[in-house]
Amino acid sequence: MSCELCKDTPGFVMTTHEDGRETFHQCDCVLRNYQEDKRSRANIPVEYQAASLDNFMLPENNPLARSQYAAVLVAVRAYIRNFPNVDPRGLLFIGDVGVGKTHLAAAALRALLERGFEGVFYNYSRLLDHITMSWKPAEAGPMDKEAYRRALETPVLVLDDLGAHRIKDWVEDKVTEIVTERCDSRLATIFTTNLPDTYTGEREQPLDDHGAWKQSIEQFKYKRTLEEHVGRRVRSRLFQMCKVIRMDGPDYRQIIANRGR
Repeated sequence: MSCELCKDTPGFVMTTHEDGRETFHQCDCVLRNYQEDKRSRANIPVEYQAASLDNFMLPENNPLARSQYAAVLVAVRAYIRNFPNVDPRGLLFIGDVGVGKTHLAAAALRALLERGFEGVFYNYSRLLDHITMSWKPAEAGPMDKEAYRRALETPVLVLDDLGAHRIKDWVEDKVTEIVTERCDSRLATIFTTNLPDTYTGEREQPLDDHGAWKQSIEQFKYKRTLEEHVGRRVRSRLFQMCKVIRMDGPDYRQIIANRGR
């Protein structure tokens, strides 16, 4: 839809002065359209397009978790406020499934977009799919061909769910290239991961069809560490380029569900 202010001179507004002079200045719609285009290209999932620090819910009945999450919010607000004059340049959210890591990562990206910085959000698995497809010219689409370059060069990158699954060596090499290049170039990168940083003997116990814990020893498997998934070199780079934010609170999705009751 055309702008009512600049429809006769697209992108500019004419002002007629008392002496008869006519001058032009850029219409506000140009900035609005630029911001909207930037948000669209940022690739933030629909579920998190309204995510902000203001609508991040703190647990009500768990004082310890509430205090921890409040401290996390303070750290993320400081990062956004001081950006790009922050050191290290990135954030690494570490915590179990459902504690709110993706919400905070998306909220940080949205806030930086509003401040005028360019950025893009990629789910780790989806980025790997794009990289894999980009090596198949006959099947690759524009997004597949563009993903690697954007992940390498964009000023602010969110890489969500790092280490979600094992990858082939050549794809791991590409991920290593992305992380290394961004670290060396001091480009801001925000990571989230469900993986523990070190192995603590923690066991994953899968649910059976009825929701009860399976007790068979064969069903137990240790939780792989971040280093085992992404390699020692990448793990080292992550801790060099990011402020680590550990989230050990309750299931954030359950907090949201309880608030809705």
